[in-house]
Amino acid sequence: MSQPAMASTGYTPAAPSRAMLWTGRVMTAIPVLMLLFSASLKFRLTPQAIAFVVTHLGWSESSLPMLAILEMSVALLLAIPRTAFLGAILVTGYLGGAIATHVRVGDPPIFQGILIVLAWGGLYLRDPRLRALLPLRR
Repeated sequence: MSQPAMASTGYTPAAPSRAMLWTGRVMTAIPVLMLLFSASLKFRLTPQAIAFVVTHLGWSESSLPMLAILEMSVALLLAIPRTAFLGAILVTGYLGGAIATHVRVGDPPIFQGILIVLAWGGLYLRDPRLRALLPLRR
């Protein structure tokens, strides 16, 4: 059954090739793993994590568990194929906040931007519906 959006444009993308599928999976895995790693540091409340988040970024120590829960939640939503689109939207929002925080303290937000591009790029390669919504060529 075709989607109405695909039918109205007259463009139906092909299923991803094996190479596209695996490239997309690897691209998606990178932000998922980085967010889970970051969340684990916040949950463990290591002195290094506390010093960085509290002293350098200006967040309170009491906010670390909530930030870790948010990071884990958006990472898991991105990792599950059925919720990957919602996960990509939420990862973009979460990392957008991280970008704002880093810009505020004078750090370059390159890493967070790369993670956003990897999340959306991986989803784009894996999901023909997203390629139909945003075709790069016809």
